[in-house]
Amino acid sequence: MTSLDLSLQYDKIYRFCYFKLKNSHLAEDITQETFLKYCEHYEFSSEREALKILYTIAGNLCIDEFRKTKPVAIEDDIQSPSHEDGVIENLSVRRALSRLKAEEQELLLLRYANDLQIGVIAGILKISRFAVRRKILAAKEHLKAELMKEGTYE
Repeated sequence: MTSLDLSLQYDKIYRFCYFKLKNSHLAEDITQETFLKYCEHYEFSSEREALKILYTIAGNLCIDEFRKTKPVAIEDDIQSPSHEDGVIENLSVRRALSRLKAEEQELLLLRYANDLQIGVIAGILKISRFAVRRKILAAKEHLKAELMKEGTYE
């Protein structure tokens, strides 16, 4: 994987770490450590394999960090749209997402925010592609139900 490819993945790994830790400073540190460990210990074989390794390293480092210090859920440095309707919609989506199971939140993050392929997610979670598809569909249905409760889904 070229450095350009790694730099494209940096923000996605950061988002993944932030999702796990809810702390921007820890997420930055863990993201940097993830890439350092990857560069020190692994050679590029394929983009799919590299992504699987990066997310595995990041997930393990987040678990290690969580065991050391229990993170405090804080709302830090997330930019909100300035338009009032956008803010309300953003808050509604966040509330709806927060009511999903952590596994569902993680699946939606990996698939839609980080734009990972089903096969890569399957490798990260060590489950079949079919199971990933089934779980994503269920998560989307749960999110839809939560958004309907919020009145933001018609």
